[in-house]
Amino acid sequence: MGKPSKSLQSEIGGFLAPFGVSVDPDLLRLALTHRSWAYENGGSPHNERLEFLGDSILGQAVTVKLFTDHPDLSEGELSRRRAALVSSVALAEVARGIGVGEQLLLGVGEERSGGREKESLLADAVEAIIGAVYLSNDPHVAAAFVLQLIEPLLADPERFTISLDPKTTVQEEADARGVPRPVYDIVGSGPDHDRRFQATVELDGVLGNGSGISKKAAEIAAARELVTRLRDQGKLKHRKSR
Repeated sequence: MGKPSKSLQSEIGGFLAPFGVSVDPDLLRLALTHRSWAYENGGSPHNERLEFLGDSILGQAVTVKLFTDHPDLSEGELSRRRAALVSSVALAEVARGIGVGEQLLLGVGEERSGGREKESLLADAVEAIIGAVYLSNDPHVAAAFVLQLIEPLLADPERFTISLDPKTTVQEEADARGVPRPVYDIVGSGPDHDRRFQATVELDGVLGNGSGISKKAAEIAAARELVTRLRDQGKLKHRKSR
């Protein structure tokens, strides 16, 4: 497949308009190209190298932001917050917020299996886009872009109370009670190309239920509901330092 037309390039880059950054169209297309599409199109380049670059830029920008804004926080708490902000769950949330999934170039199999909603693919694409922004501009522009991307995450008052890795929070809750870590019950349904999973997890008599297109996504959703219910019932024992 050849290069997209200028109109298609503009369409592909539309989700970046609110951020006021310009990106080389070829780099942006590369950032949105999953390996499954590349494989089905003659082994053309895909976004994993840009993802590697963007991951480093993301981590640095978030680290500097947290260090500067929270001089009172310990190294441990800073690390926790950074991990929450750069997790696959967080980046997938960012991706959905700006419509990245709709722009991904996916292979037929990945498309059929719901790739546009997979957290790992969405998170990788966000990192690749950050890499493309960096190469198209300079470090300062890339850092500013990262901070714009995570601004909605930072503005969420529940962000660091209920971890973006709620499964870890559930484990910490179990440890705080001195009980075995909960086991997730998972049931799958639907055809292979449109498989859905439902997960259930229980702790201290409180249940959490969740669903997703992968077992991992369903477990995360169930854990998040469980932590929310524990907190709302005043049963959340483990407290992160502030």
